[in-house]
Amino acid sequence: MSHQKDYYRVLGVSESANADTIKRAYRKLAKKFHPDANPGDKSAGERFKEITEAYAVLSDAGKRKQYDRLRKYGAFAGMGGGARGGGGARPGGAGGGGGGGGARYEEFSAADLGGLGGLGDLFSSIFGGGDRAQREERETVETIVTIPFRVAALGGKVPITVPVVEACATCGGSGAAPGATQSVCAECKGSGQVAFGYGGFAVKRPCPACRGKGRIPSQRCGTCGGGGEVRTEKRLMIEVPPGTDGGTRMRLKGQGPRAAGAAGAAGLSGDMIIAFQIEPDHFFSRDDMDIVCTVPINVVQAAVGTKLKVRTIDGKHVVLRIPPGTQPGKKFRIRGQGIEKAGHRGDQLVEVTLEVPSKLTAEQEQKLKEFADAAGLKY
Repeated sequence: MSHQKDYYRVLGVSESANADTIKRAYRKLAKKFHPDANPGDKSAGERFKEITEAYAVLSDAGKRKQYDRLRKYGAFAGMGGGARGGGGARPGGAGGGGGGGGARYEEFSAADLGGLGGLGDLFSSIFGGGDRAQREERETVETIVTIPFRVAALGGKVPITVPVVEACATCGGSGAAPGATQSVCAECKGSGQVAFGYGGFAVKRPCPACRGKGRIPSQRCGTCGGGGEVRTEKRLMIEVPPGTDGGTRMRLKGQGPRAAGAAGAAGLSGDMIIAFQIEPDHFFSRDDMDIVCTVPINVVQAAVGTKLKVRTIDGKHVVLRIPPGTQPGKKFRIRGQGIEKAGHRGDQLVEVTLEVPSKLTAEQEQKLKEFADAAGLKY
């Protein structure tokens, strides 16, 4: 791997380590080298940044797979001079610090690697883009919302509760406890960002020492733990379109979690994707655009015919004529009482089932046998 960092070595795990092993290794090392546990120890801070960087990649299955591909390619070794850097070359490793044996790192935007046979896309997906991309980073989360069958069929509004991140009311988003003093972060010099070295390049990410705020308080806020933000919930009303199927997804712009901004600036709120799950109805079911229901009739109704009052999905009732001699399982179609979508509406299919008495009196049984004898029916 020449002079570039090997994330597996940083965490002290093998290339075949599973997710739990990686997590345990990270927690152990992060606890040992965290800046709060090592005040004034710059080497511990550098080590903590390396650990955080390594875990951010290896804990993500997709990024880990891409990182393994980069290792296979030699981690861009020998390509440093080819970058159209977005800032001058500078010595050192992560954060521009010492150690690296005189290695030089070009700060860059991932777009600078766009023509390198897809390697730019791999690098960008692991480490993110340049400063602007970092400031505009958005997160998208997905949640499942269960809605009633009738709402899915006809459309309507349903309330949902979503998690949100807001500025901490106690510290006003600064991360400092009331009355605490704040000093410029020694790691990022107040910028809120540090450059992580990789091969012949370096990319900027939020500073782990000050959490991207640029300043470190003498005492962290007890409410938010120094993060400057708290998680809460808010209630939204969402519009469910008619004919919504199970698994349909809806994107709510700006309702997702807010990404961390540089030097304490508020990041942009991401999006939330709603995946709909449909509650089954005790009476109705669905077959594409058609509404399906089952109605029981008795032996006499099936034999001599009858009229039934059948409920529709709209909550109304339609009179359905059952002709004499109707057999169990027969389906009747009520036009225009199904799902409406894109200007077209399906039908309602009514299937009749035969309801047989579970118990007869002696007199009823005798009369039924007499009827069977007269009709030539076996019993």
